[in-house]
Amino acid sequence: MADGIPAEPPETAAARRRLALAQAALLSALTDGGPVPDGFDRARLRIQREALAAKRAGVIARIAPDLPRILGDAYRPAVLAHARRQPLTGGYRQDAILFVRRLLADGPLPNGPARRELTAWLRARTDAPEPAGRRRRLLPGAPILRRTR
Repeated sequence: MADGIPAEPPETAAARRRLALAQAALLSALTDGGPVPDGFDRARLRIQREALAAKRAGVIARIAPDLPRILGDAYRPAVLAHARRQPLTGGYRQDAILFVRRLLADGPLPNGPARRELTAWLRARTDAPEPAGRRRRLLPGAPILRRTR
């Protein structure tokens, strides 16, 4: 007994651990593509996973309305793909920033203006440079040429 609280029976502690593991497995299956835990309907879990991804796309569109405008028809498929491979960990604003970072680094963008607008959007919110995968490499002593609109 610690501080007047009776000790938990070993069976209860073991049941709590099993429940915690089952909850973690279910959460993983719903949010980051983990395997479907035993006892769950695969089709229903897939539907719920897609519904959560769609909700996430909608929330990002509400808090960052520039993103659907910039990406047009490419927004929804891109953000759904992001939601399927990246669990939500830091809140929706952080998720929007991570989405744009990954899109600039890895994703196919429809055109040059979209890339420029997304880069400006990201810089305005993070003061971060463009992701490393897209930085221009300069020779030592080469003049820096900047694009103008």
